[in-house]
Amino acid sequence: MASSGSADLVIVANRLPVDRVTLPDGSQEWRPSPGGLVSALEPIMRANDGTWIGWPGGTDQGHEPFDADGLSLVPMSMTPQEVEYFYEGFANATLWPLYHDLVAKPSFHREWWDAYVSVNRRFAERAAEVASEGATVWVHDYQMQLVPQMLRELRPDLRIGFYLHIPFPPAELFQQLPWRRQILEGLLGADLVGFQLPGGAQNFVRLVRQRVGHKTHRDLVYLPDGRTVRAAAFPISIDTAGYEELARSEQVEKRSAEIREALGNPRRIFLGVDRLDYTKGIYARLRAFSELIIDGHFDVEDAVFVQVATPSREQVEQYRILRDDIDRLVGHINGDLGRIGRPAISYLHASYPREEMAALYRAADIMVVTPFRDGMNLVAKEYVACRYDNDGALVLSEFAGAAEELRQAWLINPYDINGMKAALLEAYEAEEKERSRRMKAMRKTIIQHDVNAWADSFLGELAAVRPSHGKTVRPAKRS
Repeated sequence: MASSGSADLVIVANRLPVDRVTLPDGSQEWRPSPGGLVSALEPIMRANDGTWIGWPGGTDQGHEPFDADGLSLVPMSMTPQEVEYFYEGFANATLWPLYHDLVAKPSFHREWWDAYVSVNRRFAERAAEVASEGATVWVHDYQMQLVPQMLRELRPDLRIGFYLHIPFPPAELFQQLPWRRQILEGLLGADLVGFQLPGGAQNFVRLVRQRVGHKTHRDLVYLPDGRTVRAAAFPISIDTAGYEELARSEQVEKRSAEIREALGNPRRIFLGVDRLDYTKGIYARLRAFSELIIDGHFDVEDAVFVQVATPSREQVEQYRILRDDIDRLVGHINGDLGRIGRPAISYLHASYPREEMAALYRAADIMVVTPFRDGMNLVAKEYVACRYDNDGALVLSEFAGAAEELRQAWLINPYDINGMKAALLEAYEAEEKERSRRMKAMRKTIIQHDVNAWADSFLGELAAVRPSHGKTVRPAKRS
């Protein structure tokens, strides 16, 4: 297939980096989505005439390519059945639980797989159309794992990278997938396959050797056609400087003080911020906190737990059940332990803009991040970025990718409620000197390894895997 496109860099992701918002007068406009990926890739896209291919959400058909805030965007439509089978089904009820250590049981349906294949093919065909001769295509995440191979067949001239934002499971779990070989072969269409942690890359190489039969050596896979594929870890990060700048702003400082005041100025504010997802360990952490009050370690006058649970995948049955379970738990805890105007848990089932999140991070003394399994967990890094005064404590699950870098957090096993209680209490009672020592070290890490370093590192490695192949992506001009 010859190139007809003009984009030297193409991003392929399940979602576009914009959300459609309805204005007070009823008209609609596109606004940039919050999130680290968008802020990381935007300057690189601008420097390389980049195009982003993704789904804008919903089932409207016939969207034309458009520019938003100077970014070239190509929307992909989905039918109601594709949303149900591909997105809610195979992506989020098959792959998501399988890749997250079976925290919930995955469902395997052939109709869902067929939809996954057809949606991936449509994305690959569109990428083949918009990419210029020798362009770089960077494919993102578990919804798009067949795109690299499909695109390779259509456009062998392209340099193709793939990055998985969630964990990649060990062989014992991955092998349950009826379409395991097709997924592995799909990923092998890329020149570079990136993971959050070295363990994910090792799992992938081992599975390719066992299940596909290709020769491997360390992080390299040798294909019969002479291509070499590299699998390596590139831990994702955040716009550290951007978060710190926001945290230092007068408006965020003012809002942070208002939040503390509204909560009754307790001695310590605990904070959890998560998508409402069964992998995040929200139920267990709220139980641990409530037991510390029951055990008499502190009182609702001394401490409050603010839990922000962003609505997520509300059409998927397991998510509806989880929401009901947490609603009931919060009701029980507040009914048993709270007082008038002093709930033990302040529970917010909503999403908030970045400014409000920064104010919450500034107001919170102890950030509690306790997923059962998480690819990275950027909330932990956002909290650290906002603590420019080197105060605050982070209680972090050892099963979050961020635990590999943020070693100075209070690390816990989220399955061990007593261990979690002990860590929460330690963080609550820690001296200022101890909190500062830990926070300084974590801040140094995320300042050195921010989201720009992540993107530059991946694209640099992609160019090195196929040095004689295609155009080299120009680095972004950073201010």
